[in-house]
Amino acid sequence: MTAFDLSNRVALITGGNGGIGLGMAKGLAAAGATVVIAGRNKAKADAALAELKAAGAQATFVEIDVLEETSCHQAIDQVAQKFGRLDILINNAGTSVRKPPEQLTAADWHLVMNTNLTSAFMCSQAAYPHMKKSGGGKIINIGSMMSTFASSYAAPYASSKGAIVQMAKSLAIAWAKDNIQVNTILPGWINTELTKKAREQVEGLHDRVLARTPAQRWGEPGDFAGVAVFLAAPASDFITGAAIAVDGGYSVQA
Repeated sequence: MTAFDLSNRVALITGGNGGIGLGMAKGLAAAGATVVIAGRNKAKADAALAELKAAGAQATFVEIDVLEETSCHQAIDQVAQKFGRLDILINNAGTSVRKPPEQLTAADWHLVMNTNLTSAFMCSQAAYPHMKKSGGGKIINIGSMMSTFASSYAAPYASSKGAIVQMAKSLAIAWAKDNIQVNTILPGWINTELTKKAREQVEGLHDRVLARTPAQRWGEPGDFAGVAVFLAAPASDFITGAAIAVDGGYSVQA
């Protein structure tokens, strides 16, 4: 097996039916992995599967509600039983509620924290025995630039994304003995449905992002194909607990 070959590997991606998740799914599939898109919106997943299969990918869909612990375990167990293994888990499902902190409700807070953070823990926990049985695995969490920076209008989102980096470090330490590497990708401002809503809700956001980003553009989902393959492949076997920015230089620009 070459350093970046994912042949005979099975990858499950929560929220893999669009945006960054689909961009990573395409990268993993091109490297030879069997890709499982996990989500609730089957119509959206069918469109993503059609796109993947048109490119020659081996891809399928499994239904999951990441807010339900039982659903997380059932979906991952189903995939492991169907394919006989689970090698790669990408915790990509995410949401945000954009309000000033004084206007947030407890329901707002719990929705974001449970979707972005708790679900990643539950899915990782469900994947662990299958990866251990296979002799190792890769878990990739999707953080954010708000894992580092703050926001006046997204306190729950920033909190969840800061915490997911620390969670990944803890899992990385705990499961290193089982040859499971756990890392985090920190997207900058990426052109997705989620950020489209942000640009509609936050005045001047588009221009501020361009002014701060040395690459002078918003990122695209395809920009995550390479880093996903790297963190899922043998090339990164000695990398665990890391957080890698994919942001066009946003985080290093003063």
